[in-house]
Amino acid sequence: MRRLLVVLSLLLAHIASAGSERCVDDDRNVKVCLDAPATRIIALSPGATELLYAAGAGDKLIAAVSFSDYPDEAKALPIVGSYNRFDLEAILSLKPDLLIGWHSGNPTEQLAQLEALGLKVYYSELRGFDDVSRTLRRFGELAGSEPAANAAAEHFDHGISALRKQYQNAESVRVFQQIWVNPLMTVNDQHLISEATRLCGGINVFGNLPRLAARIDHEAVLAANPEAIIAGGMGEENRSWLDDWRPYSGLLAVQRDNLFFIPPSTLQRPTPRLLSGTRMLCQHLDTARGRR
Repeated sequence: MRRLLVVLSLLLAHIASAGSERCVDDDRNVKVCLDAPATRIIALSPGATELLYAAGAGDKLIAAVSFSDYPDEAKALPIVGSYNRFDLEAILSLKPDLLIGWHSGNPTEQLAQLEALGLKVYYSELRGFDDVSRTLRRFGELAGSEPAANAAAEHFDHGISALRKQYQNAESVRVFQQIWVNPLMTVNDQHLISEATRLCGGINVFGNLPRLAARIDHEAVLAANPEAIIAGGMGEENRSWLDDWRPYSGLLAVQRDNLFFIPPSTLQRPTPRLLSGTRMLCQHLDTARGRR
């Protein structure tokens, strides 16, 4: 009888353990499994930090990397380096049960080291609107915060669908998207920023470049002669990049004063705030249409 009770106890424990296991595919299509919802998460990019908060898992975050500044609560997190070089000793000392890596942005050798040491690493690489809502749901699953994550994903999807419907027949506007100033940089059509541009009826004048984010020169912009220039800046309010274009009076965008600023974190980070940045982008392109 005692032996039967022990067997039943072990069986029930196994069933309970199996019921709490969490498995999702990351953006490499590699399965990441946890025995139970994560309670000690470290985000290795500012975008991952923001996504975890949006997914209702902010209380599970124990550290992040520099520039993890949204929401305000994220600013109080311990910093374990930057997205392109983190402090391995600091990460190990915090004993995380889940790391959210950035596949194309984090050092691959450091991510490999962390995995070799037995840490669970989810590789994140968001390239489109669908990836934002999909990642929110995956983070909710891993952290056990599904209701908040699913609600955030549905809100984002609904907003993007509404914009897509609103601008599906909008007249085209040729756009230069500036993401950096020195060196001058832009994005190709595979980038999330270009998906937002297309949704609003914009055409990326550098969409055919081979690299996702590419260096260009001022002569290339002059040759492309965009109708509108969209830029971020060194901060959320710094519009100086646009002022640099004003001396180029031959540019159509300058002639029509179609030099538009969008806070970079709302358009360059693949997070739910991309909905806000895309709305702003659509409004700017509407302004450009009205100045023809």
